[in-house]
Amino acid sequence: MTRMELTQVYLEPGQKKALQAKARAHGTKVAEEVRRAVDAYLAGISPEHLQLLDATRTAERHLKEMVQELDVINGRLDRAFAQLSRPGSTIRKGRR
Repeated sequence: MTRMELTQVYLEPGQKKALQAKARAHGTKVAEEVRRAVDAYLAGISPEHLQLLDATRTAERHLKEMVQELDVINGRLDRAFAQLSRPGSTIRKGRR
């Protein structure tokens, strides 16, 4: 792990709440969000680029959730098709 130095930063209440919300949304800590913001500032990344990055992270999270849901649906369909391919077998209505 990289060596870190403790730095105290005073934030406005709205800034701290927004950082806490971002950290919760990203599954990180406030300190990590502050380090990312400092890295972006030092690299010359604009606020617009940061918004795009946040949107990308959100989209990625949603896509992962969709993949998980589709995997569950595919599993159900596989079981249903397997049952349909058995001779004389039918799927009962309302069964999952």
